[in-house]
Amino acid sequence: MNQIIQRNRTMGFLLVILGASFWGIGGTVAQRLFQQDDIEVGWLVSSRLLLAGLLLLAIYKITYRHDSIFVIWRTKQNAFKQILFSLLGMLAVQYTYMMSIAIGNSAVATLLQYLAPLFIMAYFLLTRQSPLTKQDGIAVTLTLVGTFLLLTNGSVSTLSVPFMAVLWGVLSGLSVAFYTLYAIPLLQQFHSLLVVGWSMIIGGAVMSIFHPPWAIDVSNWTFSTVAYFLFIIIFGTMLAFWFYIASLHYLSPKESSLLGSLEPLMAVITSVCWLKITFGGYQFIGTLLILLMILYLTVFQKKQVEA
Repeated sequence: MNQIIQRNRTMGFLLVILGASFWGIGGTVAQRLFQQDDIEVGWLVSSRLLLAGLLLLAIYKITYRHDSIFVIWRTKQNAFKQILFSLLGMLAVQYTYMMSIAIGNSAVATLLQYLAPLFIMAYFLLTRQSPLTKQDGIAVTLTLVGTFLLLTNGSVSTLSVPFMAVLWGVLSGLSVAFYTLYAIPLLQQFHSLLVVGWSMIIGGAVMSIFHPPWAIDVSNWTFSTVAYFLFIIIFGTMLAFWFYIASLHYLSPKESSLLGSLEPLMAVITSVCWLKITFGGYQFIGTLLILLMILYLTVFQKKQVEA
């Protein structure tokens, strides 16, 4: 029994780490498209969600050819949950994250998104599902100090990124917290491919009302533009969300949100090395503190499980 549990947890670790890595790199690729190819945020969100969602449903149908992809819509209760998850979870995560990248940069946007574990922790505390522990207090302190240094580079007089980038980044963290917590009841009834696939299609369809995917001039697109766009759809969207949500089959919401520590790390590394984003000394210290918080809580959670 212990071997089965350990094997399941290992699968959960692998899924969330791969998903987080794809997500972090995908954010940097999106920043490149915004800055160098003048791609509009709303168009990218609607296009990537629709295409990635269709691919996920196609994979489900090929894999489970005798099952209906519409099973999730057979009751009003499940349909309502799916729509709510699609709009306040999937679409909200995508749009807020991309807006933070477009206004600021992918490294800061991704690190702000990783305030999600604190929001999840606060939810459990407010609903009295989990008491505030010494470990939680240490994690909050590391995060607050790290975020302050990241956003100000040690100077209270100015932000290192525009205020709106910070606001969108914090909203992205809240959206990830909701996405992680609200997915659990749906995953208990339906396959992760269905839940994620439909949420992408619904979110993309709603976004298409304001930003139609077909309303774009691709005549000036280069081969690299197409390659980066496809990378975002396949790796940065489809596989990233699928792997992350599938990890919730094997890990707790708090664990999944914490074990994705490679996402901000990959975003920082690719932003600095590839896009040549300038990071000040205090910002690097802030980044290290946030990563230390994630690592600290991850190791602590692992010890609790083993005990």
